[in-house]
Amino acid sequence: MPRREYQKSLDDLRADVRALADLVVSRLDQSLDALEGGNREAARAVIDGDDEINDRYLDLEADCIDLFALQQPVASDLRFVAASFKICTDLERIGDLVANLGQYALAADGTIAAVDLGTIGREAHAMVTDAITAYDTEDVAACRQIAARDDEIDALCQRASERVVRDLIERQATADGTPWDVERALDDVSRVLLTIRDLERIADHAVNVTARTLFLVESDPELIY
Repeated sequence: MPRREYQKSLDDLRADVRALADLVVSRLDQSLDALEGGNREAARAVIDGDDEINDRYLDLEADCIDLFALQQPVASDLRFVAASFKICTDLERIGDLVANLGQYALAADGTIAAVDLGTIGREAHAMVTDAITAYDTEDVAACRQIAARDDEIDALCQRASERVVRDLIERQATADGTPWDVERALDDVSRVLLTIRDLERIADHAVNVTARTLFLVESDPELIY
């Protein structure tokens, strides 16, 4: 393949990864709307749209395999294809977590969590969008800044989880003989804790994206785990 055509294939791969990311972020927007605003239509759209994300991921996986097998890229091109391949995997997994959020929103049935899931969700969303921009522009400084923000969201999630459990204990302590649906309360707590966990995992995948980008630009594995 002539170099010009080969370079176009690499450019197309970057654009396609960005397009997959845009789709995933759009679905993340919908899931947060469903969680915060009780938008059941948005929740169903997120769940139903997971297949589209999976299909796009498989197409990109095939493109990367073709580039590996047919073009045998070397040096920086090899790192770019390998990093893009792994980033696609992270995006697909974010898509799975977003579908989970849609399921949690439907199960909530209008109940309000004892914690501010919106703050955690917006920070996770910002980390994903910033990580993809860093990949697109190969911004090493931004990668390290985004990775550093992971401690903040971990702390937010820890405090939120503790608040949910404390709320359950307080509700039980003040029941005073009043009929209390323990099973329903435990279901609510479990759902909210799972929501917090999955938002934290979305942020973790954003950090993974920055790690792949550092490897791409600097051949630096320092953030890969």
